[in-house]
Amino acid sequence: MGIGSTVYKLVFMLHILAIVIGFGGVMLNGVYGAEARKRKGATGHAVGEANLRVSRLAVKIILTIPVWGILLVILSDGVWKFDQLWVGLALALFIATMGFATAVQVRNQKRMVALAGELVAAGPPPADASGPPPQVAEMEDLEKRLGMGGAFLSVMVVVLLFLMVFKPGV
Repeated sequence: MGIGSTVYKLVFMLHILAIVIGFGGVMLNGVYGAEARKRKGATGHAVGEANLRVSRLAVKIILTIPVWGILLVILSDGVWKFDQLWVGLALALFIATMGFATAVQVRNQKRMVALAGELVAAGPPPADASGPPPQVAEMEDLEKRLGMGGAFLSVMVVVLLFLMVFKPGV
């Protein structure tokens, strides 16, 4: 087929679309978090739930990225090879990045939404309350972790894009 074929170009387009839609869908999680924090209560919880739903869909799309990439290597008729540095490194970094995203970020995001739901269900604190509910401290800790994790994931996306564009080792 080769890199000039229609099939190759179609798979390349699907690869790029998956990158844009998938990573674009999760790279704005911090914006959703800030909006949820501003709104508090049931409205903030709804924003968090919507963000979690969008993130789950985006992750499914992101998981197709290596499928399209592997197909591109196969369809390239030897122009791209699995033993090239950029291909192997991209696959390894993608696996590590997605492992972190699903094992840490998504888990923390789910916990954040659950805690917000608990706060909404509990209603306003009693008049004699001596401080914020315990969920608030855990949510603040999760917010910091999600922020640091989001920064790490953003850097990894840039590194992966660098590998795709510059193809070191070719």
